[in-house]
Amino acid sequence: MKKILKYVLAAVAFFVLMQIWGYIRDSKFPNFTATSQVYVTDTTTVDGVIAQIKSSSGIRFEKSLRKVFERKRVSEFMSAGHYTIEPSYSSVYVARMLNNAWQKPVRITLSGSLRTKSEIASKIGKKMLLDSVTIHQALNDDLFLKKFGFNSQTVFALIIPDTYEIYWDASLEDLFELFKREYDNYWTNERRSKASSLRLNPLQVSILASIVRCESNYVPEYKDLAGVYVNRLREGMKLQACPTVAFCYDFKLTRILNKHLKVDSPYNTYTHNGLPPGPICCPTKEALDAVLNANLSSGYLYFCASTTKVGQHLFSKTFREHSQNAQTYREKVLDKNKK
Repeated sequence: MKKILKYVLAAVAFFVLMQIWGYIRDSKFPNFTATSQVYVTDTTTVDGVIAQIKSSSGIRFEKSLRKVFERKRVSEFMSAGHYTIEPSYSSVYVARMLNNAWQKPVRITLSGSLRTKSEIASKIGKKMLLDSVTIHQALNDDLFLKKFGFNSQTVFALIIPDTYEIYWDASLEDLFELFKREYDNYWTNERRSKASSLRLNPLQVSILASIVRCESNYVPEYKDLAGVYVNRLREGMKLQACPTVAFCYDFKLTRILNKHLKVDSPYNTYTHNGLPPGPICCPTKEALDAVLNANLSSGYLYFCASTTKVGQHLFSKTFREHSQNAQTYREKVLDKNKK
């Protein structure tokens, strides 16, 4: 009898120990060998989640994970989203994460080098559940964009290059509301006042800033470039900005020739007075600030690519001086390249 009792107690003790171990393993023990990204949609299954984890990380106790998912009814309650699973996470924590939508926002960096709606849509579509086609359609949907105070011609002004954080499964409205908040945050009363002092509104500043951004990658000369264009507007001159012509050809030209300057488009500032209908790219904050603080006192009306400083320009007040700079550039650069 004592032997039987001894065996029973041993069995109970073993069972209790196994339960304690199971609890520790499921709730406390790190169950993953590397960081993994999991994307859950309305059609994602538990098997799909586990497959995603296994594709970039090892699972120490897969049977344990499956039992926890079953006990926590993950297949019924998991929420759509993007989840980052760290090596230190336990099976129970991951189950709770999926059921309670403890997702981390994705980071989308939109740089000033993005010049077309297709590029913007593709960049965002790679980071979100929204596909690039839907985003591209929204960028051209005047009715949709009207809710945010823009249209298909002016939408580039809304999207200020920056790093945005948003949930992977956010809606199209959520995305554009995020853009609008950043836009409103940028356009403080002080900046609006500066625009008014230039006799410009925020949209007009954005249009000029987009041209400045496309003219040069050298930020220190942005204020001089902005000064040239603001001075030309004040003098009643055509802007004659090459980037506006490049925009007419979707920035596919490797070199702008005289024949390209005759393209029939309201964006062609060689044939049309004043500003084009909208920005030709998403203007960066540096370019926007440059327009608001344009170097007007210099009196610059012209600029030409420098022959000695790659990526920079020579600025001039008179057409005569500009012609001399342009001739030097042709002789030292263009003619040399033809040989």
